[in-house]
Amino acid sequence: MPPRASKRKTAPPNSSSVTSSDGRSVFSKTKTKGLGKIDRLFNSYANSSSGEIDPDGIVALCSDLGVDHTDVRILMLAWKLKAAKQGFFTQDEWRTGMKALRVDSLSKLKKVLPELEIEVGKPSNYEDFYAYAFRYCLTEEKQKSLDIESICELLNLVLGAQFRPQVDSLIEYLKVQSDYKVINLDQWKNFLRFVQEISFPDLGNYDSGLAWPLILDNFIADFIRTLREP
Repeated sequence: MPPRASKRKTAPPNSSSVTSSDGRSVFSKTKTKGLGKIDRLFNSYANSSSGEIDPDGIVALCSDLGVDHTDVRILMLAWKLKAAKQGFFTQDEWRTGMKALRVDSLSKLKKVLPELEIEVGKPSNYEDFYAYAFRYCLTEEKQKSLDIESICELLNLVLGAQFRPQVDSLIEYLKVQSDYKVINLDQWKNFLRFVQEISFPDLGNYDSGLAWPLILDNFIADFIRTLREP
């Protein structure tokens, strides 16, 4: 007796099993093509010797994007790429970030910058970005703090647009005080907490009995003393 014909249907090929005439999967080809475009964009700004986008490459990228290299959106881009070293983007960082942004060309990167601002501005992301901004500026191994000048520049960059009065007053104080030469991450995080939680300039809900860093208590005392001066 001849064997019965099987009633099982052959599963339709999926994207990973469809092959072209040369035997390569269509999915693999598409993935490679996309990655190739991302790599070509990377290589157009990378230093051929180091294999990284260095500070000169970032300046060139900013120029082509039509933004200044000090624009906060470039720091946001570094955050998205999870860049580990200030002023440098590795190829792996670039690939990861561009795929997350769904970007493979300069024009797409330019268009996505406003969307990146919105993403960073979400409460669930902003605290992470704010802490990243501090860590990104740590350029030496085992470095735990930033000098006052760097902190003032960073405050202006990441908080200035949203909290201009507070930032201007805090920067003015940091520049004239002599008790602190550097700021650590915990103090940096509390600067954000201060501008977000404390009404300004009346300081009506500021409670020095709460767990605020001494530098902020000193800033408040100096600010109040200045207000009372004739």
